[in-house]
Amino acid sequence: MRFGLRALFAAGLGLLMALDGAAGSLAGEPGVPAWLAAHVGEGEGEIAPVVLERARALYERKGVRNPCYFAMDATRPHDLGGGMGRRFYIICEGQQSFRAIPAGHGGGRDLDGAADFANGRRCVKNFGNAMDSDLTAGGDYVTAEITGSYKGYYRVAGGGEAVFTRAFLKFDGEGETGDARERAIGGHPAVLLRGICRRKDPQSPHADADGYVALGKLVNYEAGRSDGCTSWSPSDAEAIMAMVSGNPTTLYIYPESRDIDAVARAVQAGEAPSRAGLYWNAACLREIGAPRFWGRETLEPIIARWRAAHPPPPPEPPPICREP
Repeated sequence: MRFGLRALFAAGLGLLMALDGAAGSLAGEPGVPAWLAAHVGEGEGEIAPVVLERARALYERKGVRNPCYFAMDATRPHDLGGGMGRRFYIICEGQQSFRAIPAGHGGGRDLDGAADFANGRRCVKNFGNAMDSDLTAGGDYVTAEITGSYKGYYRVAGGGEAVFTRAFLKFDGEGETGDARERAIGGHPAVLLRGICRRKDPQSPHADADGYVALGKLVNYEAGRSDGCTSWSPSDAEAIMAMVSGNPTTLYIYPESRDIDAVARAVQAGEAPSRAGLYWNAACLREIGAPRFWGRETLEPIIARWRAAHPPPPPEPPPICREP
C-alpha cells in the first residue's frame, strides 16, 4: 500500500511537471509566463495558442521598443447578436497585462455574378490581399504613422455642430501583406458620416470652392464590417493610437493563406481541422463551411474586368441641407 501511494504521488508530480512544461512551451523560447498562459485557450476573450505563438515570435523578431504588441484572430465571431466577440488582443508582458477587445473585419464584395467574396457581420469566410477587394489579409504587420482625414460636420446633442476628423493608423506589412500601404490598410475607429448634405458656410476652413461644407449624421458601426481595415470602438481606437503614437509595435493577424488553404483542404476531405493539428474557431467554421483565400493575382483581374463592364455613374454632389 505504501508503494502504491508513492507511485501515485510520483505520477501526479510528473503530470504537474508536464502541464507546467506545456504552458511554458506554448510559444517557444522563452516560455509563456504563467499569468499569460492563463489567458490561452479557445473560449471567449482567450487567445488561441497558435495566434499567441506567432504574435510573440513577430514581436521578438522585429525588436520594437514598444512594451506592448497586438494580435487578432479573424476566425472568431464578431457580431454575437447580444454583443460583440473579443478577438483583438493587446499584450504587454512587462506589465503582465492582457486585454481582449472587439474588432471589425473586411466586408468583401459581391460582384453581381462575376465573383462573390462578401462576408457577413458574424464570421469571415473570405480573406485576401487584392486591391479593391475590401478583404482582411492575415499575416505580419508593424504599425506606422497616424493620420487624420476630415470627413465633415455633424450635429451634437443640445445643438451646435462639431468637425469630424477620423484618425487612421497605417500598417506596414511584409510578404503577403506587403501591399498594405498600396491597399490603404490600417486601423481606425468604427464611425462615419451618413446622410451627408451640403450646408452653406463660406467662413469655414473646410468650405469647398462654392462655400459649402459637408454635414451628416455621426454613426457608430462597431458591429459592422470595414473595407479591409481593422476597426475598433472610438474609445478603444483612441487608447490604441495613444500606445503606438511615435512608438510603433507589431500586429499579427490570424489566419494566413497557408492556414486558410490547409483548413479548406481538411474540410473538403471530411476531416476535422483540429484532428489535423489545425486551428479555426469551431462555431464560425460550422457557419461558413470552409474558408477561402483570394490572392491578388487571381482576384484583381476579376475586379478589373467587372469595373470595366460596370463603369460608375458620373459623381453628383450631395443635396443642399434643409434647415432644421
